[in-house]
Amino acid sequence: MKVVPKKGLGQHFLVDENLLGIIGRLAELHPADVVLEIGPGLGVLTRFLALRVAYVHAIEIDRSLEPRLHDIPNTTLHWGDALAVDAAAFDPPPGKLVSNLPYNIATPLVVESIDRLPRIEHWCVMVQREVADRFFAAPGTKAYGAVSVLVQLAAERTGFHPVSREVFRPKPNVDSALVAFRRIRPGLAPGLKRLVEAAFAHRRKTLANSLALTGTASRELAVDALAAIGRPPTARAEELSPPEYLALDVELG
Repeated sequence: MKVVPKKGLGQHFLVDENLLGIIGRLAELHPADVVLEIGPGLGVLTRFLALRVAYVHAIEIDRSLEPRLHDIPNTTLHWGDALAVDAAAFDPPPGKLVSNLPYNIATPLVVESIDRLPRIEHWCVMVQREVADRFFAAPGTKAYGAVSVLVQLAAERTGFHPVSREVFRPKPNVDSALVAFRRIRPGLAPGLKRLVEAAFAHRRKTLANSLALTGTASRELAVDALAAIGRPPTARAEELSPPEYLALDVELG
């Protein structure tokens, strides 16, 4: 049965099995692992994982793919929107997330998995190259933003591999990359997450003005908090490092 990828779901199916060994290496797969896969597509990666780990939980929204996925051993298919499915309730609980992520929801999926799935300790995800670069961008660069801060506060990068457009069907119009990272601290407190998102909400303005415009803190309070961490009132969101956001959150109370 021919499967037609759905553009609205951001589907770009992995079809080149030569990439699987690289994924396995970056994911540091172990026979005892329980893996979460989001968007299994045609099941190429799912089958590779199922032969090498103890168990796979795969979340798929597209029911038309069921004939391609129903007979994979050591795997439970969970049908639904990955941003809505309660993966924290899966049994056995997954400790790694290994996926060719749907491009249209890759960023929120990674951020939500850091927050909502505290047992996930290791990620190896295929995403757009610019998204992979953004996850671990340095302060002061164009790619650095709220997602950079949120990911770097919780994880450290352990691997990176550029990926050719030729390994997907249909071939995407953007470059891709595998990026692997490991948790270094628990998920982010809700207040810290709101602070980071508010800081970058008005990127052309100073951080203090952005916090005031979003109702996160008055400009005066923000300026005082910035001074307490050694930053001037004119500081912009992209100038602060992830640890400085932790310090700023403490000062804002």
